[in-house]
Amino acid sequence: MTNQKLALIYGLCTVLLWSTVATAFKISLGILSPLQLVTGASFVSLLVLLLGVSAKGHLSHVVSAIRNRPAFYLALGAINPAAYYLALFAGYDRLPAQIAAPVNYSWAVLLPLLAAPILKQALTRWQVLGCAIGYAGVTLIATRGRLDGLDTVDPIGLGLILFSAVLWCLYWILNTGNKEDPIVSLLCCTLCSVPLLLVLNVIHGELPTLTWGAVAGAAYVGLFEMGITSMLWLKALKTAKHTSQVSSLVFLSPVCSILLIGTVLGETIHPTVYPGMALILAGMVVTQWAERKQPQPTVA
Repeated sequence: MTNQKLALIYGLCTVLLWSTVATAFKISLGILSPLQLVTGASFVSLLVLLLGVSAKGHLSHVVSAIRNRPAFYLALGAINPAAYYLALFAGYDRLPAQIAAPVNYSWAVLLPLLAAPILKQALTRWQVLGCAIGYAGVTLIATRGRLDGLDTVDPIGLGLILFSAVLWCLYWILNTGNKEDPIVSLLCCTLCSVPLLLVLNVIHGELPTLTWGAVAGAAYVGLFEMGITSMLWLKALKTAKHTSQVSSLVFLSPVCSILLIGTVLGETIHPTVYPGMALILAGMVVTQWAERKQPQPTVA
């Protein structure tokens, strides 16, 4: 089997697993609070990442990375997984999954817009157009195609999902220029985040319950949203000869996710979700195309 075929298999497995997590979020949030879910899932992810890094013999890299840049990893860990998943799960807790899932994918069109002023990069008209198309889709989904449609959607839940997209973008922007192995870096962030989450649980009296349903929900999210999928995706990108073919697989995820939401959760998908999601995906395509056409940006 060629490296490219192997990379596509890794990538497809990752995307299919990511497609299930929106459904898993909603099921798990029926048992756990958002804080409990992010804490349990982060702990599971921590164990998975520790095993992965240990298998590579890179545990010493984790120690040296945190020792050399403690403030950097404390800040990143506070953003992801702590703040990002708290906002994301709280948004999912208040919204139907058919709204939360596609809106969350809007981070992909928001990223170049936020990165430009922070990293002092040039922003092309195509990137602006991609962002405009993507958020036209968000608006269509949020308003159900009506000018007064926001009355039918929880504005706090919608705001939380959009805020989570901003946090995810900030996490990647702050990681720009980080020379550490991505999995080592993610493990450092998770190590710094778990104690913070445990303190928040103690303060709010929300330590995760240990029923079978709660453990299964946290384990599934920790494995297939945070842990194994992160390693699989990076393996796919490293193995690929043409990374664009692998990265394009991500467009399958929101489509498969909506299908699962309709069949497993039993949500009746509103007609505006499909064109709204199509606009978000179109925005992602335009943004990716613009980035590939653009010369490598310089960071001041």
